[in-house]
Amino acid sequence: MRYAVIMAGGAGTRLWPMSRTGKPKQLLRFIPDEAGGQARSLLQIAAQRLRGLVAPENIYVCTGAAYAHQVLADLPLLPAAQLLGEPMGRDTANAVGFSAAILHKRDPDALFAVLTADHIIEPLDTFQALMNKGFDAVEKHPETLVTFGITPTAPATGFGYVQRGAEIEDCPGVFRVRSFKEKPDEETARQYLATGTYAWNSGMFVWKAATILEQLRLHLPAAHDGLMKIAAAWGTPRQEEVLHALYPTLPKVSIDVAVMEKAPSVATIAMPVKWLDVGSWPAFAQTLHADPFGNRTNGPAVHMGSTNVLSVTEDPSHLVATINCDGLIIIHTPGATLVCPAADAEKIKALVAQVETTQGKSFI
Repeated sequence: MRYAVIMAGGAGTRLWPMSRTGKPKQLLRFIPDEAGGQARSLLQIAAQRLRGLVAPENIYVCTGAAYAHQVLADLPLLPAAQLLGEPMGRDTANAVGFSAAILHKRDPDALFAVLTADHIIEPLDTFQALMNKGFDAVEKHPETLVTFGITPTAPATGFGYVQRGAEIEDCPGVFRVRSFKEKPDEETARQYLATGTYAWNSGMFVWKAATILEQLRLHLPAAHDGLMKIAAAWGTPRQEEVLHALYPTLPKVSIDVAVMEKAPSVATIAMPVKWLDVGSWPAFAQTLHADPFGNRTNGPAVHMGSTNVLSVTEDPSHLVATINCDGLIIIHTPGATLVCPAADAEKIKALVAQVETTQGKSFI
């Protein structure tokens, strides 16, 4: 049976000060609805993408246990039994393995898509058609791990890349993976694009639960052993005790490093979609319409003589006003205000660390 797991455990530090420890980016209702409705969270958008693709009773969310109540409030139709709460983050290999172990216990034949709560993906019909292609490929070849490569539109240096090889004979549009590449410099990224065989590594997958668990057993046995013990206790009176005792001890590593770069049968499907990773303020700006001067606003704002300013306020009664500014990011929240050049947005993560050191955790 087909399942989907939305990974929603990120901290979203680069979207500080709106994204905070108590309410990370995937739960912020700050993505405008072009139809004029209420703003939505990234998690809500991720769940809505699955309508008609996977049955509602087969959709799970893997997130930090501390966010469980907020996730259930954000997705009121999600039963609590379909929420997998991690006691603490141990990177994607364990989030994936945790989900696989629980799904395998429920359904030994389960195959599932791993999706993220970080992205805006359009058009929906293309996304769903290609996800179905991934499910079909795994049903034909249950030993195969399928990843999705976003067709690149620029020589981006912020993403890893996947290189495709030969097409699988009985699966049109599904290709063997030749190699995975770490985030390249710009010149290398240009070379990748010129070949036409590289795509951005999306972090989305389809595989059989039993297959990914076997690969974890082979390549990350310490994690596999702990996850199997957690699954054995799942649904029993010892569920929380075992989970909290073992999960923090699991080796912290990404699924790409732990498995994808080592597994013998990995395939990729090209996904030619608009794919926006809403992981920074410049990326979020792309969800807003620009005025004739390039200014983008979310909340009350007046810009006089200013150009290319992003202004965001959580308070509908708080006005952001600028005069002759250019290329600024201005984020106002009740607890903290950020002002920085858009060119320095990548420094926000380091700023947050400095804020925590000098001002304490109350602002984080």
